[in-house]
Amino acid sequence: MVHRYKNNGYNIVLDSNSGSVHVVDPVAYDVIGLYEDHSTDEIVTKILEAYKDQPDVNEEEIREIIEDVETLKKEHKLFTKDIFADTAVDFKQRQSVIKALCLHIAHDCNLRCKYCFAGEGEYKGHKAIMSYEVGKRALDFLIENSGTRRNLEVDFFGGEPLMDFEVIKKLVAYAREQEKIYDKNFRFTLTTNGVLLDEEVMEFANKEMSNVVLSLDGRKEVNDRFRVTPNGKGSYDLIVPKFQKMAESRNQQDYYIRGTYTHFNTDFASDILHVADLGFEQISMEPVVAPPEEDYALKESDLPKLLSEYDRLAVEMIKRKKAGKGFTFFHFMIDMTGGPCIVKRISGCGVGTEYMAVTPWGDLYPCHQFVDNPDFLLGNVFDGVKNTEIIDKFKMCNVYAHEECKDCFAKMYCSGGCPANAFHSTGDITGVYKLGCELHKKRIECAIMIKVAEAFGDPE
Repeated sequence: MVHRYKNNGYNIVLDSNSGSVHVVDPVAYDVIGLYEDHSTDEIVTKILEAYKDQPDVNEEEIREIIEDVETLKKEHKLFTKDIFADTAVDFKQRQSVIKALCLHIAHDCNLRCKYCFAGEGEYKGHKAIMSYEVGKRALDFLIENSGTRRNLEVDFFGGEPLMDFEVIKKLVAYAREQEKIYDKNFRFTLTTNGVLLDEEVMEFANKEMSNVVLSLDGRKEVNDRFRVTPNGKGSYDLIVPKFQKMAESRNQQDYYIRGTYTHFNTDFASDILHVADLGFEQISMEPVVAPPEEDYALKESDLPKLLSEYDRLAVEMIKRKKAGKGFTFFHFMIDMTGGPCIVKRISGCGVGTEYMAVTPWGDLYPCHQFVDNPDFLLGNVFDGVKNTEIIDKFKMCNVYAHEECKDCFAKMYCSGGCPANAFHSTGDITGVYKLGCELHKKRIECAIMIKVAEAFGDPE
């Protein structure tokens, strides 16, 4: 399918099935919009009428544009057919291997973030810390189920994983030993709120962690509204200096600041820009997913403002890059030349099939957002995966499992969206979280526009 849109002065045409992007003048933009449903003569008539006040737009030019469109169609760069729909039905038979685990080192936290999906770190259950024995067995389970895949990923997660830093160090040491035995390569990620971040942790992270995720919501008043200590004190002043030191010690690479925006800061672009002004160059900001009755939940009435904020952010990012003050925004990262394989484009993150979460006592769930929901308990690291029915459901949870996605221009960029967000908003992992969907489509438009600006300069 073809998606046309205007952004920051550019007329952009995306052929979503091929990934081709075309930047065109207004006449070509309108011709492409008429092409599928009108004959050549009808297009000429309509365009001449629409541009009757512009004498330089004539029949010869219009017919040349139509010929160019037909050439691009023959070259599979416009109006390309979807050749991947039939591929999706084979996914249930696909033999996938487990390549990543999210280890819940602690079902406990030293902050009490009010919007936390994990029930302020405890996952609505009892507090627990993962023992070395459980973590060790989880790493063995990953190796045993990784097949011939060499690169394996482990995220130390919580709650707050640094509440047991010692077990993290021991598990990394064990994994490094196993790498030599089994010819594997572990890539570790640490996700932390920063309260316990100190020199020792930074030194260890810089040696062993391929990525570090640092939680900060933006401006002090925004961050401290939700990210508070048990006594209600905001965390901004405590964590920002530590995060700045961490980012600089990693040469502004292989980390990112991860924030959440809510109904109370729908001007979230200001928070992203504030984080950039603090000196951070790798930034992510996610919309909160919350029950609609919560006062901080995003509402449908927020949508126009949220969409405009992404536009505002994209324009500002272009300006800052030109001024030598650029930064990376996670949701505007897009590969226009290669990108992931078609399986990745269709099926997404591999939740429940290639990626699983492990609780402190060793239970396996499709991802951290399903933890403690008994309907999604897959098994445990000692006995393996037992609930293969759930695995099969996640194998079929791809972009073509969503009826609403079939004619969406963004389907090859979002893979059908997050199954956990879909489940929490619709009760079905193959449902569609509509507000999140609209936000993602806008992010894709902005990401492409930024690439266009980099390639072509000013719209004129």
